[in-house]
Amino acid sequence: MMSTTTSSSAAGSPVFARRRQRMFVDVPRRGAALLAMVEYGKMAPPPCSLCAAGSNPIGCLEVAEPWSGTAPALPPLPGQLVAAPAAEDDVLAAVPSEQRVHDVVLKQAALAAAAPEMRRPVQLAERERVAGGLNAAFDRCGEVCKEYAKTFYLATQLMTPERRRAIWAIYVWCRRTDELVDGPNASHMSALALDRWESRLDDIFAGRPYDMLDAALSHTVATFPVDIQPFRDMIEGMRLDLTKSRYRSFDELYLYCYYVAGTVGLMTVPVMGISPDSRAKTETVYKGALALGLANQLTNILRDVGEDARRGRIYLPMDELEMAGLSEDDIFNGRVTDRWRSFMRGQITRARAFFRQAEEGATELNQESRWPVWASLLLYRQILDEIEANDYNNFTKRAYVPKAKKIVALPKAYYRSLMLPSSQRHCSSLTSS
Repeated sequence: MMSTTTSSSAAGSPVFARRRQRMFVDVPRRGAALLAMVEYGKMAPPPCSLCAAGSNPIGCLEVAEPWSGTAPALPPLPGQLVAAPAAEDDVLAAVPSEQRVHDVVLKQAALAAAAPEMRRPVQLAERERVAGGLNAAFDRCGEVCKEYAKTFYLATQLMTPERRRAIWAIYVWCRRTDELVDGPNASHMSALALDRWESRLDDIFAGRPYDMLDAALSHTVATFPVDIQPFRDMIEGMRLDLTKSRYRSFDELYLYCYYVAGTVGLMTVPVMGISPDSRAKTETVYKGALALGLANQLTNILRDVGEDARRGRIYLPMDELEMAGLSEDDIFNGRVTDRWRSFMRGQITRARAFFRQAEEGATELNQESRWPVWASLLLYRQILDEIEANDYNNFTKRAYVPKAKKIVALPKAYYRSLMLPSSQRHCSSLTSS
């Protein structure tokens, strides 16, 4: 079995970049050109604090003007959520990944349950947003979301304006973070650059945004009970992409999927909100959000096996491959055999189990927030059907959902969003019986 790591120079290059799919759908990988266009038009961006000196700034993430709104950046509110200091690596290494992630979920659920859903009255937040120039900041976040995640953007239109803008701000931060290791400047990224990006995240949560896109997120985390830990964990996933190209077990892969995708669910639940009709535990809703991120990422991995192999990467549990009688050569040579089909059936079954768990959480969200979540769930789950339709040939055939099926899925997602929370339906059935 090959080493689980690659050299830093190779892993950090664009050819080794990992495409990530989170809760957002319809995200074409066209670099960060739109970000530059949205922020500046034809104006040159300021010097980047993350790229190497003298490197090409085109596609750099720092393409927004330094924040200089007419009002000062929003300070953290009393009780601002902050992450606890990270435990020592040697202690964490002994804890199974699923337990580590479960502990994070429990913490996020407890924080959300203890805090009001919105920390500032909407009317006050709205006045501050306009007075501080945040209107333009959120508009730009919406433009980026509309360009790169059209279906998701459409589904957010049912949400209240405050929730919708907050979701856009989170989306933009996630995309900018993703571009650090998967964009035009990926070859210039390093662990030090990610450390600086994380420091900038700390400033966002402290009410000190660098630019207007950061300011939109700073306002969001000051308005809703959003914790910093999932954001830090996503950056940790980017660090893995700089060094790791093999995953020895599903335990390792699970943690990676949480870092780059499951975190989005934990970021967004406090904004989307839980239905007042829900009788489910807060923990159940957060577990469902986590499961959707894991399911989407596992589906993304299964779809892109051939593409990743051509980059020298394998995002499959190596021990399970070995137990199935398969080797790295089978993947690099693209051999669709009975053993491969059997192996893939097991992987698809696992991904579908996470989608089923995601449904439990989706029904408990605020009604106006459910449509984008159900759209992501239904559309991405269909990719697994397409892999099967391709006879499990994910080496040379790319599984995708045809446009006609996407159009049909949207009203289905909307219908599902109108249903009562499953916890309430369950309680009603027990009462009537």
